[in-house]
Amino acid sequence: MQISVGADRFDAGRSVSRLNGDVSVTRRYLVLHGLENHRPQAHWEWWLVDQLRRQREQVLYPQMPNADTPQLEEWLDLLVAEWAQMGEGERIVVAHSMGCVLWYEASARRALAPPADRVLLVSPPGPSFIRTPIVASFFSGSWKAASLHASSRHPTRLVASDADPYCLDGPAAAVYGEPLGLDAETIPGAGHITIDDGYGPWPEVLAWCLDPSARFSRDAPLQ
Repeated sequence: MQISVGADRFDAGRSVSRLNGDVSVTRRYLVLHGLENHRPQAHWEWWLVDQLRRQREQVLYPQMPNADTPQLEEWLDLLVAEWAQMGEGERIVVAHSMGCVLWYEASARRALAPPADRVLLVSPPGPSFIRTPIVASFFSGSWKAASLHASSRHPTRLVASDADPYCLDGPAAAVYGEPLGLDAETIPGAGHITIDDGYGPWPEVLAWCLDPSARFSRDAPLQ
């Protein structure tokens, strides 16, 4: 596998193939942002979407309604609509912050079919934050392992910091990873993995998108 950041060509399994002159989309990506996120270009999500599209991948990156004062039902409606556009190929999800909570709630309600093929949860906020008034509509109780496992054909991956101000309940690997049986990794001192934490370009997340065996082993964000 070859990955070239910013390149127009790559050898990691193309998302678009041609059969008898027809174009066949073999996979699509869905990127889900979080609270107060209006898809700024400096964010690693924007960078990731741009890098994937440069490499001819098909990517959906919806702007969730009322990102500053979100309501679960509004976000769910849009997620269901986007999911209907994911096609019949491989479905890969990258969710950050409250986007992780949205993914879980959709999974718990069995709102999405078929399931994803791969899911990456980045910096899910802790239960104590999800109970706060601004996002309280997203809180439905403790997360259940069965719901998450059913939402993806392959084991759900989780990457987060050990010092996330939105997960004061403890490192996400301990709050969610161990209890739910997720493949969890911790990046020391990475905060909420946002622009303020130095996460614009993030090669590791691009590597995972193109290769599910890729790991998040770097100790510091790319500056």
